[in-house]
Amino acid sequence: METLLQSCPIFTAKAPVRLGVDRQLSLSSFAVNKQRSCNVKLRAISRSSQDGSSSIEDIRKDGVLLGADTDESGSVVGFRLIPQSGDIDVSNSHDTITNGKEELIVDDDSVQTTSAEVTYNIVFVTSEAAPYSKTGGLGDVCGSLPIALAERGHRVMVVSPRYLNGGPADKKFAGAVDLDCRIKVSCSGGVQEVAFFHEYRAGVDWVFVDHPSYHRPGNPYGDAYGAFGDNQFRFTLLCHAACEAPLVLPLGGFTYGQNCLFLANDWHAGLVPVLLAAKYRPYGVYKDARSLVVIHNLAHQGVEPASTYSNFGLPPEWYGALGWVFPTWARTHALDTGEAVNILKGALVTADRILTVSEGYSWEITTPEGGNGLNELLTSRKIVVNGITNGIDLTEWNPSCDAHIPSHYSLEDLSGKIECKIALQKELGLPVRPDCPLIGFIGRLDYQKGIDIILSGTPDLLQDDVQFVMLGSGEKQYEDWMRATEATFKDKFRGWVGFNVPISHRITAGCDILLMPSRFEPCGLNQLYAMRYGTVPVVHATGGLGDTVKTFNPFADEGRGEGTGWAFKPLTRESMLDALRVAIETYRKHKSSWRGLMKRGMERDSSWNNAAVQYEQVFKWAFIDPPYVS
Repeated sequence: METLLQSCPIFTAKAPVRLGVDRQLSLSSFAVNKQRSCNVKLRAISRSSQDGSSSIEDIRKDGVLLGADTDESGSVVGFRLIPQSGDIDVSNSHDTITNGKEELIVDDDSVQTTSAEVTYNIVFVTSEAAPYSKTGGLGDVCGSLPIALAERGHRVMVVSPRYLNGGPADKKFAGAVDLDCRIKVSCSGGVQEVAFFHEYRAGVDWVFVDHPSYHRPGNPYGDAYGAFGDNQFRFTLLCHAACEAPLVLPLGGFTYGQNCLFLANDWHAGLVPVLLAAKYRPYGVYKDARSLVVIHNLAHQGVEPASTYSNFGLPPEWYGALGWVFPTWARTHALDTGEAVNILKGALVTADRILTVSEGYSWEITTPEGGNGLNELLTSRKIVVNGITNGIDLTEWNPSCDAHIPSHYSLEDLSGKIECKIALQKELGLPVRPDCPLIGFIGRLDYQKGIDIILSGTPDLLQDDVQFVMLGSGEKQYEDWMRATEATFKDKFRGWVGFNVPISHRITAGCDILLMPSRFEPCGLNQLYAMRYGTVPVVHATGGLGDTVKTFNPFADEGRGEGTGWAFKPLTRESMLDALRVAIETYRKHKSSWRGLMKRGMERDSSWNNAAVQYEQVFKWAFIDPPYVS
């Protein structure tokens, strides 16, 4: 453990202080901050504001209170307080902050209030974050939720790798600047040097960990030949760097300090809770921090041979936290002991709370069918397991201003949806029939998404007077089936092999029904997009699909009906076809009920702000209990 620098008390107040016009710094989440040694000059980074003013410009070595920065109107916009010694005493009654030498009184009326009752220093650790890197829902969550939390007054940092593959995607990191901070990470039998890049955007500190292992062609996890063989090493580096970032990076003039709330997303960030417990807290660092692990897909756990444990840079006595034994049936041969290390298991053991991306999925992972071998561990910790449904980007997915669709419409005026349907039929070469039910599917062509159920049910479905369009790529057998089905049902079926963002928007807007027969779906986004666009979802009642799609009941609410679609179970060909036929019949014969379904779906609050409020409740619970200790 490196020698800590001198204690640097940071003040606490109820409301955030403005650092420049466009920079909120939440003080309520600051605590005593001991900064680590790092070959970087400990300096405040000047951040220009919209009116040309800047935030904190220097740090005095004598450690006295330098006073308050004010703008032209005399309002307080920042403070400079770097005491060398002395304890901070905070009086909540008058918001008085003192270090024994100087006293500063913060007037609640002179600083901007926040929407959140309590604000935190939040550190997201993730393998991807849109728009910088994205392969699926994880990138969407870690690109949107931090912004929503920042808008509510929290100080938020997102730590992810700086992927460079030599292509156009590298331009996404053009706004990130080198912080001139290098740290040494001991792992994998050696010492690695990593750098930090930073971009302040949308109220969030986007921090990118830089190392040569992140510079290669392909996506964040692999290339055309499969997954990268050193992914364990690459994401071990990420976790070590993420734990150091709040201590060594003076973003906006202040480090985040030790009193942080870490959100470790999936197995790639799963070592963060383990490192806090094994490497930091025994030495008095991060003793008041908390960690949450967010499970986006339990099927991926970061399992490697037991012999790789030494690569993590953890004390030998912590092997038990990550130790894992495969069941007999999963072993490769008779002499295989099945011993392995499981990064996600270590996170579930040491995290203070566990979150999933829907309430239904939080229950499913405690069952043998959905637990992927971790159900017993999750059941033992179910008191700290919660589920929060993801939000969606209401700016990108907005039928009233979507640039990808031919006609705009809204809850008040749905006439543009028919025009979108006609345009889609023309674009795909289907007969233009506004009265014909148009069913859509968007997603990967694989077993998880229930493509085999669609394959077995489509011939019967297309005997009815309907049209069906599918967009996706995946297993070759399903891609070939889509091509063959289109040749057989030329006037009823279209299959688009591949993925195209504008087309996905036009299918979402132009279809009447969206089909999602997934075997499991931690959250699911397409059903949320569909409801936002007045397209009625028919889904398998699993995970987030069952949480978000409520089956239509025409007799509820004094005959006005309730529900936003149809959620069927079990997952069989017959159940899927039955639900689709009820939906088709409702579309044809009960127009007023169908309009009610559309409008209730469009009225649903799928905003990230709604999700952020629920996350804040879990944050409060995390700080009620003491942090994990071995």
